[in-house]
Amino acid sequence: MTVPANEVIAKTGDDALPTNPNPHSARVVLAHGGGGQLTNDLIREIIRPRLSNGILEAFDDSAVLEVEKGRVAFSTDTYVVQPIEFPGGDIGRLAVSGTVNDLVVCGARAKYLSIGLILEEGLDLDVLRRVIDSIAEAAREAEVTVVTGDTKVVARGQADGIYINSAGVGVIEPGVELGMERIEAGDCILLSGTIADHGMAVMLQREDGFGIESELQSDAAPLGGLIRAILERCGSDVVFMRDPTRGGLSGVVSDLAELSGLHLALDEPNIPIRPETRYAAEMLGLDPLDVANEGKVVVVIRPSEVEEALQVMREHPLGRKAEKIGEFGAKRDGLCELITEVGGRRIIQKPYGEELPRIC
Repeated sequence: MTVPANEVIAKTGDDALPTNPNPHSARVVLAHGGGGQLTNDLIREIIRPRLSNGILEAFDDSAVLEVEKGRVAFSTDTYVVQPIEFPGGDIGRLAVSGTVNDLVVCGARAKYLSIGLILEEGLDLDVLRRVIDSIAEAAREAEVTVVTGDTKVVARGQADGIYINSAGVGVIEPGVELGMERIEAGDCILLSGTIADHGMAVMLQREDGFGIESELQSDAAPLGGLIRAILERCGSDVVFMRDPTRGGLSGVVSDLAELSGLHLALDEPNIPIRPETRYAAEMLGLDPLDVANEGKVVVVIRPSEVEEALQVMREHPLGRKAEKIGEFGAKRDGLCELITEVGGRRIIQKPYGEELPRIC
């Protein structure tokens, strides 16, 4: 087979095909990750224009950042969700939201992100453009700046289109002190909205939705604005926060009970869940409490500030379905108990493994 000079072979063997290496072509080729001209073209033509800012434009090996005096929060995570795009978001929005949320639940104001892309040979470049656009949109929404990154390409079959590693830096506001060690008997648990939407939305995109038709969408969203509003209005009465991602609500509340040593009782009727989410979970034999969320926050707060915090949360677009879902008792057994709608009781335990793989 004769290959024009401006093309490269993407594969070898009987199915070898010529692939145009220009970033405006249809697919990623291995040479895009080689650190040469094609890598520069990919970054210059697709990535940098969508994430452009003064720090990134320096194009140095490291970003030089201005950070206020005080405490700095730092977090990193890796995203391998399948499918790459799903109702309500994609892997790019997920990477920004997940990393930002890990910072803000520690009381930090998220400021800077890094984005590391692992691209599979053959990835449609239109998909890559959409993912980078989504990263840029989510970063603007979160008021963070993408200041550095990296791009690697692996051979066909060694990844599922695209993986993303994202790391974030945030500055913790003076006076913010959050920690499980502050939890006391009588403290209350608030939840910012409906559970299990993300995990079920992603799951229903696989295998033709398992025969279930649904309009469910992922809740993936950066929570910085909502959390700042809670901290500004409720101050030191906010005890602890966490976003219930992998392991779902079950993972967070079982940790809170075990690590505080106190008995935690949850009221099942108060836990918000969409009927369609509950139906999908039941059809697949899943407990919604165990399913991941990507745009919700669990807040532990002193009882005197519960109503104020709920009002603040419900005034924000990401907290309109906020509810008080439980309370810590004085009994020191380290267990979390669910009081069901019919008055029964069962112990909530952290899921043994990952019931829904590759959802974040």
